[in-house]
Amino acid sequence: MTQTVLPDQMPVAALAEGFSLADHAQWVALVEKSLKGGDFEKRLVSRTADGIRIDPLYTRASGRLQAATELPGNAPFTRGTTPGRTDLGWAICQFVVEADPKTANAVILEDLEGGATALALKLDAVGREGLPVAKSALATALDRVLLEICPVTLVAGGYYVEAASAMNAVWDDRGLTPGQRLGHLSADPLGWLATTGDLAKPLDRAMADAAQLAVAAQSCPHVTALVADGHPYHAAGASEAQELAAVLSTLVAELKACETHGLPPSQALPKIAIALASDADQFSTIAKFRAARRLVWKVADACGAGEAVARMHFASATAWRMMAKRDPWTNMLRTTMACAAAALGGAHQITVLPFSFALGKPDRMARRMARNTQLVLMEESNLGRVVDPAGGSWYVEKLTDDMAANAWALFQEIEAQGGMAAALASGHVQGRIAAVADARTTAIATGRVELTGVSAFPKLGDDGITAEPWPAPARTAAVKPVSTVKPLRMVRLAEPFEALRASADAHAARTGAAPTVFLASLGEIADHTLRSTWIKNYLAAGGIAALASDGYATPEAAVAAFKASGSRAACICSSDTLYAAHAEAVAMALKAAGCALVLMAGRPGERERAFKSAGVDQFLFAGLDAVETLGKLQTKIAEAAPR
Repeated sequence: MTQTVLPDQMPVAALAEGFSLADHAQWVALVEKSLKGGDFEKRLVSRTADGIRIDPLYTRASGRLQAATELPGNAPFTRGTTPGRTDLGWAICQFVVEADPKTANAVILEDLEGGATALALKLDAVGREGLPVAKSALATALDRVLLEICPVTLVAGGYYVEAASAMNAVWDDRGLTPGQRLGHLSADPLGWLATTGDLAKPLDRAMADAAQLAVAAQSCPHVTALVADGHPYHAAGASEAQELAAVLSTLVAELKACETHGLPPSQALPKIAIALASDADQFSTIAKFRAARRLVWKVADACGAGEAVARMHFASATAWRMMAKRDPWTNMLRTTMACAAAALGGAHQITVLPFSFALGKPDRMARRMARNTQLVLMEESNLGRVVDPAGGSWYVEKLTDDMAANAWALFQEIEAQGGMAAALASGHVQGRIAAVADARTTAIATGRVELTGVSAFPKLGDDGITAEPWPAPARTAAVKPVSTVKPLRMVRLAEPFEALRASADAHAARTGAAPTVFLASLGEIADHTLRSTWIKNYLAAGGIAALASDGYATPEAAVAAFKASGSRAACICSSDTLYAAHAEAVAMALKAAGCALVLMAGRPGERERAFKSAGVDQFLFAGLDAVETLGKLQTKIAEAAPR
C-alpha cells in the first residue's frame, strides 16, 4: 500500500545548496574579463534623456528601503491609488476626430460595439478637425450612447468653457443626475497656451474660468474639470522628468486658481486629471506613471490633502511623436508596447492612437486595431489584473526614484521662475525641452537611437496604406490673441527621414526611377553580407534603392555587372581583408566604367588616402549624421544622372 505524502510533509529543495554566495564585485570581475579590455561604462551603461544612469544589473541595494514596505492604495501612491483590482484594469478610450456629428455617431457606436468603454471627442471651433463646439453637435454625435456608463473626455483646446457647457446640456437633456455623469472636461489653459502660443483671453481669466468649472463640478463625483496634461510637452520632445515637471507645475497653478475661487486642495484635487504620454520605452513609461503618483502626492501632501490623490484620475494616450508615416504598420509595435507600459504603470484610462494617425483620418481597420490592441492586452494578457506588477523590480524601483528626483528638481526650477505661466512667458520651458529634443534628433540621425521602419529596416516601395489627409489647420481670424508665448515646437521623431523619402519620391517622379546605388559586393556572401546588409538599410532610410547581389568573385565581374545595371553610383562592400586586396582596383575600374559616384561601406582606416586616390568619393559608416549624409547623396546621385 502506497503512503500518501502531504504537501506540507515534502522536503524543501535547497536550490542554492552547493553554490557559493555571489556578490556584485564578482559579477563585475567576470564581465570585465568577458569584455577583454573593453570599456564597461561605454559598452554596458546607458543614460536616459535626463541623464539617468541605466546599469546592466540591479540588486536589492539599488532601491530605497522604503519601497519594500509601500503598498498599493497607500501614500505616497507610487504603487497605485487603489489596494486591488476589481475589474479588467483600465478604461479603453477611443479618440474620435470627425467634423460631421452624424459620421462621428456612426464611428462612436462602432467603436463601442467593438470593445471601447470610453470616448475622447475632438472639438474644433471652426468645424474642420473635430466636432463643432455646440450642444447640438454633441447630442447628435452621442446619440444612443449610454452616458451613464461611458465616460466622455472632451478635447476642446481653448474652448473648454463652451465645450463643458455643451456637455452639461447634453447630460441635462438625458436626465442624468450629478452622480450619474461620467467624464473629463479637460480644461488646461497653460497646456493650450504652450501648444499654440496664444490665448484669446488673459491667462488669469482663462485660469479663473477653468477653476469655475471645478467649482461647478463639485456635485459630480465622477467628473473632472481640469487636466494637468503632459502630452503637449512630450510631443515637443520633453524627457520624462521634463514632462513630469510640467505636469506638476500645471497642477500647482490649477490648485492655486481653484483655491482663489473657494475650492481648497482637498476638494480641487479630485477635479483635476493627470495625463501623461506613453511611448515605446516601456520601462521609462512604467516608471513615469509610478513617479507621477508619488510626486502628485508630494504636492498634495504639502497642501494638507495627500489622501485626496486616491480619488484622482490618471490617463494616458500613446505618444504622437513616435508615430511614423512610412511603413506605418510598425506603429502597431510602438503603440502596443506603449499601451502595455501605461497599463503596467497603472493608468486608469488609455487611448491608443490608430497606426495610420500620422497620415490622416483613421479608417475602420485602423480604429479596430487600436481597440483590439487594448482588448488583447487586457482580456488575453490580463495586464490589468495585478496592481503595480513592476513593483519590487530593483531596476524599475531605482528608475522610479531617479526619475522622481530629477522631475522634482526641474519642478522646483520652474516654480523658482514664478511658476508655469512665468516659465512659459520667459521661454525657459520651451528652451529646455528644445535642447533635449535636439539631442534626441542627433542621436537618431547618428544611429545611436534607432527607429524601426524609419532609420532601421526601412521599407521601400508601397506600404499599402492610404488615409484621408487631415485638413489644414485654421484659426478664427476674428479672435485677436491676448496672451502670447513662444509655442512649443512639435516634431515627430521620424520627420527628418520622412523628408528624405519625400525628396526621393520627387526624384522618381522627375526621372521615372528612384535614386539608386549599385552594390559592388566582393567575395562570398559571408565576406560582404554584414556591410551589404547595413548599407542597403542605410540607403533605404533616405529613399535610395540598392541594387544588391550574392556577390562577385572578381573585381572584373563586379564592374561588368555595374555597367549592365545602368546606375551611375556604386558602393563597394566587403570585408577589410578583401578591401586590402581589391578595393583600389575596383574603385579605379568603376571610375573608368563611367561611375560618377564611388562609395565604400565602412571606415577606411589607415588606407583612406590610397582609397581616395583610387577613386573612392565617400565612405559610409555608422556614426555619421544619416539625415545630412543621405540628403547630400541624393543630390550627388541626381547630379550624376544622365541628362
